Amino acid sequence: MKISQKGLYALQAMMMLARHYHQGAIKIRDIAYEEVLPEKFLELILLELKNARMVESVRGAKGGYQLRRAPADIPLSDIIRLIDGPLAPFGDAEQLRELIDRDLPHRSLYQVFLDVRDAAARILDSTTLADLITPQSSGARKPRKRSKGQKKTAAILPMAVGGARSE
Repeated sequence: MKISQKGLYALQAMMMLARHYHQGAIKIRDIAYEEVLPEKFLELILLELKNARMVESVRGAKGGYQLRRAPADIPLSDIIRLIDGPLAPFGDAEQLRELIDRDLPHRSLYQVFLDVRDAAARILDSTTLADLITPQSSGARKPRKRSKGQKKTAAILPMAVGGARSE
């Protein structure tokens, strides 16, 4: 499973909206500044999240974006699947099950990929935005501020399955 830069930005923006859930709509400019995200790219991401009914936009002077549901009702898997697609390394779980049934010599390999996919899905399905923003969460942090002229580098976060280690 890989989470693209777009997926990472979407998760960061959704976490920021979750932290400010009871404060009303937040302007794109403020989300971009607090999370150190490119504003134009963030607009496209928020539009995609809006079309998926995860966030809603509010017009006017106090307008911006806000979550449509409580942070505890938004699992990370919903956001990742929307932005980056299936969680499995070779497509969705159904494709892996078909490979397990069809490709007998490699059945055990595809079963490992399905097990990895299922474990990742369980974690992402059971972890909500609320879990990430609670003070006791290890992921809780103060907002970062970017100094003027500082650029953010793009990256992809791979989820790799390692082999046996020799010790």
